[in-house]
Amino acid sequence: MAFEFIDQALDAKAQNALLRRRICIDKASARHIQVEGAQYLNFASNDYLALADMPVSATLTAGSKSSALVTGYHRSHRLLESKLCQLLGFERAMLFASGFAANFSVISALFNDPKVGQASAVFQDKLNHASLIDGSLNSQAKLIRFNHNDMGHLRARLEKSDAVHKLVISEGIFSMDGDGAPLKDLDKLCKAHKAWLMIDDAHSFGVCGPNGLGSIESGIKPDVLVITFGKAMGCQGAAVLASKRVIDYMLQFNREYTYSTAMSPALVEIAATQLTRLCEGEGARQRLNSNIALFKRLSADAGIPLQVSNSAIQPVVLGSAEGTLTAQQALARKGVWLTAIRPPTVPHNTARLRVTLTAAHEKKDIEYLVQCLEDVV
Repeated sequence: MAFEFIDQALDAKAQNALLRRRICIDKASARHIQVEGAQYLNFASNDYLALADMPVSATLTAGSKSSALVTGYHRSHRLLESKLCQLLGFERAMLFASGFAANFSVISALFNDPKVGQASAVFQDKLNHASLIDGSLNSQAKLIRFNHNDMGHLRARLEKSDAVHKLVISEGIFSMDGDGAPLKDLDKLCKAHKAWLMIDDAHSFGVCGPNGLGSIESGIKPDVLVITFGKAMGCQGAAVLASKRVIDYMLQFNREYTYSTAMSPALVEIAATQLTRLCEGEGARQRLNSNIALFKRLSADAGIPLQVSNSAIQPVVLGSAEGTLTAQQALARKGVWLTAIRPPTVPHNTARLRVTLTAAHEKKDIEYLVQCLEDVV
Protein backbone atom coordinates (compact mmCIF):
# COMPACT_ATOMS: atom_id res chain seq x y z
CA MET A 1 0.00 0.00 0.00
CA ALA A 2 1.43 3.38 -1.05
CA PHE A 3 2.53 5.73 1.72
CA GLU A 4 1.79 3.22 4.46
CA PHE A 5 4.99 4.44 6.14
CA ILE A 6 3.01 7.47 7.35
CA ASP A 7 0.69 5.41 9.56
CA GLN A 8 3.59 3.23 10.70
CA ALA A 9 5.63 6.26 11.74
CA LEU A 10 2.72 7.86 13.61
CA ASP A 11 1.95 4.61 15.42
CA ALA A 12 5.57 4.26 16.48
CA LYS A 13 5.61 7.81 17.84
CA ALA A 14 2.42 7.18 19.83
CA GLN A 15 3.70 3.89 21.28
CA ASN A 16 6.86 5.63 22.55
CA ALA A 17 4.99 8.63 24.05
CA LEU A 18 6.63 10.87 21.46
CA LEU A 19 3.61 11.90 19.37
CA ARG A 20 3.40 15.68 19.14
CA ARG A 21 0.13 17.56 19.03
CA ARG A 22 -0.69 21.24 18.72
CA ILE A 23 -2.55 22.86 21.59
CA CYS A 24 -4.77 25.82 20.72
CA ILE A 25 -4.19 28.67 23.17
CA ASP A 26 -7.14 30.93 23.95
CA LYS A 27 -4.88 33.71 25.20
CA ALA A 28 -1.57 34.01 27.00
CA SER A 29 0.65 36.43 28.87
CA ALA A 30 4.08 35.98 30.43
CA ARG A 31 2.39 34.97 33.69
CA HIS A 32 -0.88 33.25 32.74
CA ILE A 33 -2.17 31.08 29.90
CA GLN A 34 -5.73 30.08 29.04
CA VAL A 35 -6.45 26.78 27.27
CA GLU A 36 -9.99 25.64 26.46
CA GLY A 37 -11.40 28.10 28.97
CA ALA A 38 -9.16 27.03 31.87
CA GLN A 39 -6.49 29.36 33.24
CA TYR A 40 -3.02 28.20 34.33
CA LEU A 41 0.18 29.72 35.63
CA ASN A 42 2.38 29.95 32.54
CA PHE A 43 5.88 28.53 32.98
CA ALA A 44 6.35 27.71 29.31
CA SER A 45 6.94 31.15 27.77
CA ASN A 46 10.14 32.55 26.25
CA ASP A 47 8.86 36.09 26.86
CA TYR A 48 11.47 36.52 29.59
CA LEU A 49 11.00 40.26 30.19
CA ALA A 50 7.20 40.21 29.64
CA LEU A 51 7.56 42.67 26.76
CA ALA A 52 5.07 40.78 24.56
CA ASP A 53 2.28 41.94 26.89
CA MET A 54 2.90 45.61 26.12
CA PRO A 55 0.81 47.46 23.50
CA VAL A 56 2.25 48.63 20.17
CA SER A 57 1.16 51.12 17.54
CA ALA A 58 -1.87 50.17 15.45
CA THR A 59 -0.90 52.35 12.46
CA LEU A 60 1.55 50.03 10.74
CA THR A 61 2.10 48.92 7.14
CA ALA A 62 1.09 45.28 6.93
CA GLY A 63 3.24 43.88 4.12
CA SER A 64 6.62 44.49 2.48
CA LYS A 65 5.09 43.39 -0.87
CA SER A 66 8.19 41.62 -2.25
CA SER A 67 11.60 40.21 -1.43
CA ALA A 68 14.26 42.49 0.01
CA LEU A 69 16.19 42.49 -3.28
CA VAL A 70 13.18 43.66 -5.28
CA THR A 71 11.14 46.33 -3.45
CA GLY A 72 10.77 44.77 -0.03
CA TYR A 73 13.66 46.53 1.72
CA HIS A 74 12.12 49.60 3.37
CA ARG A 75 13.52 52.45 5.40
CA SER A 76 12.20 50.77 8.56
CA HIS A 77 14.37 47.72 7.79
CA ARG A 78 17.48 49.83 7.35
CA LEU A 79 16.84 51.83 10.52
CA LEU A 80 16.45 48.69 12.65
CA GLU A 81 19.56 47.13 11.12
CA SER A 82 21.55 50.30 11.82
CA LYS A 83 20.32 50.43 15.40
CA LEU A 84 21.34 46.80 15.98
CA CYS A 85 24.78 47.38 14.43
CA GLN A 86 25.39 50.42 16.60
CA LEU A 87 24.18 48.62 19.71
CA LEU A 88 26.16 45.41 19.17
CA GLY A 89 29.23 46.74 17.36
CA PHE A 90 28.91 45.18 13.90
CA GLU A 91 29.32 46.69 10.45
CA ARG A 92 26.18 45.27 8.85
CA ALA A 93 23.00 43.33 9.61
CA MET A 94 20.20 41.66 7.70
CA LEU A 95 16.71 40.76 8.91
CA PHE A 96 14.89 37.44 8.68
CA ALA A 97 11.37 36.32 9.52
CA SER A 98 12.60 33.77 12.08
CA GLY A 99 15.70 32.56 13.90
CA PHE A 100 15.42 29.19 12.16
CA ALA A 101 15.52 30.88 8.75
CA ALA A 102 18.51 32.99 9.78
CA ASN A 103 20.59 30.12 11.16
CA PHE A 104 19.73 27.63 8.46
CA SER A 105 20.24 29.97 5.53
CA VAL A 106 23.46 31.62 6.69
CA ILE A 107 25.31 28.32 7.09
CA SER A 108 23.84 26.95 3.85
CA ALA A 109 24.89 30.09 1.97
CA LEU A 110 28.42 30.26 3.35
CA PHE A 111 29.20 26.77 2.08
CA ASN A 112 26.89 26.39 -0.91
CA ASP A 113 29.75 26.10 -3.44
CA PRO A 114 30.93 22.46 -3.73
CA LYS A 115 34.55 23.57 -4.24
CA VAL A 116 34.39 25.70 -1.08
CA GLY A 117 32.61 22.94 0.79
CA GLN A 118 35.34 20.42 0.04
CA ALA A 119 37.79 22.66 1.88
CA SER A 120 35.42 23.54 4.75
CA ALA A 121 34.34 22.13 8.11
CA VAL A 122 31.65 23.28 10.53
CA PHE A 123 32.22 22.38 14.20
CA GLN A 124 29.00 22.30 16.21
CA ASP A 125 28.22 21.72 19.87
CA LYS A 126 26.17 18.53 20.16
CA LEU A 127 23.35 20.43 21.88
CA ASN A 128 23.06 23.14 19.22
CA HIS A 129 19.60 24.02 17.94
CA ALA A 130 18.09 22.03 15.07
CA SER A 131 18.27 25.08 12.78
CA LEU A 132 22.06 25.16 13.13
CA ILE A 133 22.49 21.43 12.57
CA ASP A 134 20.13 21.44 9.59
CA GLY A 135 21.96 24.38 8.07
CA SER A 136 25.17 22.40 8.16
CA LEU A 137 23.53 19.30 6.72
CA ASN A 138 22.20 21.42 3.87
CA SER A 139 25.65 22.86 3.12
CA GLN A 140 28.61 21.41 1.26
CA ALA A 141 30.89 21.60 4.31
CA LYS A 142 31.78 18.68 6.55
CA LEU A 143 29.82 18.65 9.81
CA ILE A 144 31.91 17.82 12.88
CA ARG A 145 30.20 17.75 16.28
CA PHE A 146 31.92 18.13 19.64
CA ASN A 147 30.73 17.18 23.10
CA HIS A 148 28.66 19.80 24.86
CA ASN A 149 30.83 22.69 26.07
CA ASP A 150 33.88 20.37 25.95
CA MET A 151 36.75 22.58 24.86
CA GLY A 152 39.24 19.70 25.00
CA HIS A 153 37.15 17.74 22.54
CA LEU A 154 36.73 20.77 20.28
CA ARG A 155 40.48 21.41 20.38
CA ALA A 156 41.18 17.83 19.32
CA ARG A 157 38.66 18.12 16.49
CA LEU A 158 40.20 21.38 15.26
CA GLU A 159 43.73 20.00 15.44
CA LYS A 160 42.76 16.92 13.47
CA SER A 161 40.96 18.85 10.73
CA ASP A 162 42.80 19.84 7.55
CA ALA A 163 39.97 22.14 6.42
CA VAL A 164 40.94 25.53 5.05
CA HIS A 165 37.72 27.20 6.15
CA LYS A 166 36.67 26.36 9.73
CA LEU A 167 33.52 27.62 11.41
CA VAL A 168 32.76 26.89 15.07
CA ILE A 169 29.14 27.32 16.14
CA SER A 170 27.66 27.46 19.63
CA GLU A 171 24.86 29.15 21.56
CA GLY A 172 24.91 31.95 24.10
CA ILE A 173 22.33 30.08 26.22
CA PHE A 174 21.29 26.56 25.24
CA SER A 175 17.54 26.37 24.78
CA MET A 176 16.90 23.00 26.40
CA ASP A 177 19.56 22.92 29.15
CA GLY A 178 19.70 26.61 30.07
CA ASP A 179 23.48 26.70 30.49
CA GLY A 180 25.82 28.96 28.55
CA ALA A 181 28.78 28.32 26.27
CA PRO A 182 32.31 29.11 27.54
CA LEU A 183 32.55 32.03 25.15
CA LYS A 184 36.05 33.25 26.00
CA ASP A 185 37.47 29.74 25.66
CA LEU A 186 35.67 29.30 22.35
CA ASP A 187 37.03 32.60 21.10
CA LYS A 188 40.56 31.71 22.14
CA LEU A 189 40.40 28.32 20.41
CA CYS A 190 39.03 29.85 17.23
CA LYS A 191 41.80 32.42 17.07
CA ALA A 192 44.47 29.77 17.70
CA HIS A 193 43.15 27.62 14.84
CA LYS A 194 42.21 30.45 12.45
CA ALA A 195 38.56 29.48 12.68
CA TRP A 196 35.53 31.73 12.59
CA LEU A 197 33.06 31.78 15.47
CA MET A 198 29.29 31.97 15.07
CA ILE A 199 27.01 32.43 18.09
CA ASP A 200 23.26 31.95 18.20
CA ASP A 201 22.17 34.35 20.96
CA ALA A 202 18.44 33.62 20.83
CA HIS A 203 18.06 32.96 24.57
CA SER A 204 20.86 35.27 25.72
CA PHE A 205 20.08 38.56 23.99
CA GLY A 206 18.00 40.78 26.26
CA VAL A 207 18.67 38.94 29.50
CA CYS A 208 22.43 38.22 29.82
CA GLY A 209 25.23 40.70 30.41
CA PRO A 210 25.36 43.95 32.40
CA ASN A 211 23.12 45.71 29.87
CA GLY A 212 21.21 42.69 28.60
CA LEU A 213 23.06 42.64 25.27
CA GLY A 214 23.97 38.98 25.47
CA SER A 215 27.19 37.26 24.48
CA ILE A 216 29.08 40.31 23.28
CA GLU A 217 29.11 41.62 26.85
CA SER A 218 31.32 38.70 27.84
CA GLY A 219 34.18 40.47 26.05
CA ILE A 220 34.12 38.48 22.80
CA LYS A 221 32.87 39.42 19.35
CA PRO A 222 31.94 36.49 17.10
CA ASP A 223 32.39 36.69 13.35
CA VAL A 224 28.67 35.99 12.94
CA LEU A 225 26.04 36.77 15.58
CA VAL A 226 22.40 35.72 15.29
CA ILE A 227 19.77 37.25 17.55
CA THR A 228 16.08 36.51 17.52
CA PHE A 229 13.21 38.81 18.40
CA GLY A 230 10.79 36.12 19.57
CA LYS A 231 12.30 35.59 23.03
CA ALA A 232 13.21 38.51 25.30
CA MET A 233 12.07 41.11 22.74
CA GLY A 234 8.60 39.59 22.76
CA CYS A 235 7.85 39.94 19.04
CA GLN A 236 8.89 38.19 15.81
CA GLY A 237 11.88 38.02 13.50
CA ALA A 238 15.65 37.69 13.67
CA ALA A 239 18.85 39.42 12.61
CA VAL A 240 22.25 38.25 11.41
CA LEU A 241 25.14 40.59 12.25
CA ALA A 242 28.60 40.36 10.68
CA SER A 243 31.18 42.30 8.68
CA LYS A 244 30.23 44.21 5.53
CA ARG A 245 31.80 41.60 3.27
CA VAL A 246 29.95 38.71 4.93
CA ILE A 247 26.60 40.47 4.59
CA ASP A 248 27.45 41.39 1.00
CA TYR A 249 28.14 37.70 0.39
CA MET A 250 24.79 36.79 1.94
CA LEU A 251 23.02 39.22 -0.38
CA GLN A 252 24.42 37.31 -3.34
CA PHE A 253 24.07 33.70 -2.17
CA ASN A 254 21.49 33.45 0.64
CA ARG A 255 18.52 31.80 -1.06
CA GLU A 256 16.17 32.30 1.90
CA TYR A 257 16.75 36.05 1.81
CA THR A 258 16.61 36.28 -1.99
CA TYR A 259 13.45 34.28 -2.58
CA SER A 260 11.31 35.09 0.47
CA THR A 261 9.03 38.08 0.89
CA ALA A 262 10.87 40.51 3.16
CA MET A 263 9.94 40.81 6.81
CA SER A 264 6.77 42.88 7.17
CA PRO A 265 7.37 46.59 7.94
CA ALA A 266 4.78 46.22 10.69
CA LEU A 267 6.87 43.52 12.36
CA VAL A 268 10.02 45.59 11.84
CA GLU A 269 8.51 48.64 13.53
CA ILE A 270 7.23 46.51 16.38
CA ALA A 271 10.71 45.00 16.75
CA ALA A 272 12.25 48.48 16.85
CA THR A 273 9.83 49.49 19.62
CA GLN A 274 10.54 46.31 21.56
CA LEU A 275 14.29 46.76 21.14
CA THR A 276 14.04 50.17 22.81
CA ARG A 277 12.02 48.66 25.64
CA LEU A 278 14.55 45.85 26.01
CA CYS A 279 17.42 48.31 26.28
CA GLU A 280 15.51 50.20 28.97
CA GLY A 281 14.44 47.00 30.73
CA GLU A 282 16.92 46.86 33.60
CA GLY A 283 14.10 46.64 36.13
CA ALA A 284 12.59 43.66 34.32
CA ARG A 285 15.99 41.94 34.16
CA GLN A 286 16.44 42.42 37.90
CA ARG A 287 13.01 40.92 38.58
CA LEU A 288 13.80 38.00 36.29
CA ASN A 289 17.12 37.33 38.02
CA SER A 290 15.43 37.49 41.42
CA ASN A 291 12.83 34.97 40.23
CA ILE A 292 15.54 32.64 38.92
CA ALA A 293 17.41 32.77 42.23
CA LEU A 294 14.19 32.16 44.19
CA PHE A 295 13.21 29.17 42.06
CA LYS A 296 16.67 27.59 42.37
CA ARG A 297 16.74 28.10 46.15
CA LEU A 298 13.26 26.72 46.73
CA SER A 299 13.92 23.77 44.40
CA ALA A 300 17.13 22.92 46.25
CA ASP A 301 15.27 23.03 49.57
CA ALA A 302 12.58 20.75 48.14
CA GLY A 303 15.08 18.29 46.67
CA ILE A 304 13.98 18.90 43.08
CA PRO A 305 16.88 17.98 40.75
CA LEU A 306 17.82 20.86 38.42
CA GLN A 307 20.37 21.18 35.66
CA VAL A 308 23.31 23.55 36.13
CA SER A 309 21.72 26.74 34.82
CA ASN A 310 21.67 30.37 35.89
CA SER A 311 19.33 31.41 33.08
CA ALA A 312 15.57 31.69 32.82
CA ILE A 313 15.53 28.13 31.45
CA GLN A 314 15.45 25.61 34.33
CA PRO A 315 14.99 22.01 33.14
CA VAL A 316 13.82 19.24 35.44
CA VAL A 317 15.12 16.07 33.75
CA LEU A 318 12.94 13.03 34.45
CA GLY A 319 14.32 10.62 31.86
CA SER A 320 11.45 8.73 30.26
CA ALA A 321 9.12 10.40 27.78
CA GLU A 322 6.08 8.66 29.25
CA GLY A 323 6.93 9.70 32.80
CA THR A 324 7.49 13.29 31.72
CA LEU A 325 4.11 13.43 29.98
CA THR A 326 2.45 12.02 33.09
CA ALA A 327 4.12 14.69 35.23
CA GLN A 328 3.08 17.43 32.81
CA GLN A 329 -0.54 16.29 32.93
CA ALA A 330 -0.48 16.14 36.74
CA LEU A 331 0.85 19.70 36.89
CA ALA A 332 -1.88 20.89 34.52
CA ARG A 333 -4.49 19.46 36.88
CA LYS A 334 -2.92 21.63 39.58
CA GLY A 335 -3.14 24.74 37.39
CA VAL A 336 0.50 24.85 36.26
CA TRP A 337 1.35 24.90 32.55
CA LEU A 338 4.71 23.38 31.63
CA THR A 339 6.11 21.85 28.46
CA ALA A 340 7.17 18.20 28.32
CA ILE A 341 10.30 18.17 26.16
CA ARG A 342 10.97 14.77 24.61
CA PRO A 343 13.24 13.23 21.96
CA PRO A 344 14.26 14.10 19.32
CA THR A 345 14.36 17.65 20.74
CA VAL A 346 16.58 16.30 23.54
CA PRO A 347 18.68 13.09 23.65
CA HIS A 348 16.98 9.80 24.48
CA ASN A 349 16.41 9.16 28.19
CA THR A 350 16.67 12.89 29.00
CA ALA A 351 13.00 13.92 28.61
CA ARG A 352 12.30 16.87 30.85
CA LEU A 353 9.92 19.47 32.18
CA ARG A 354 11.25 22.76 30.84
CA VAL A 355 10.54 25.51 33.35
CA THR A 356 10.91 29.01 31.94
CA LEU A 357 10.74 31.97 34.30
CA THR A 358 9.83 35.54 33.42
CA ALA A 359 9.90 38.95 35.04
CA ALA A 360 6.10 38.83 35.30
CA HIS A 361 6.01 35.91 37.75
CA GLU A 362 5.31 36.75 41.36
CA LYS A 363 6.85 35.17 44.45
CA LYS A 364 3.65 33.25 45.20
CA ASP A 365 3.62 31.83 41.66
CA ILE A 366 7.08 30.36 42.06
CA GLU A 367 6.36 29.05 45.52
CA TYR A 368 3.27 27.28 44.19
CA LEU A 369 5.20 25.90 41.20
CA VAL A 370 7.86 24.37 43.45
CA GLN A 371 5.19 22.92 45.74
CA CYS A 372 3.52 21.28 42.74
CA LEU A 373 6.82 20.00 41.35
CA GLU A 374 7.64 18.51 44.74
CA ASP A 375 4.30 16.67 44.73
CA VAL A 376 4.66 15.43 41.14
CA VAL A 377 8.39 14.75 40.78
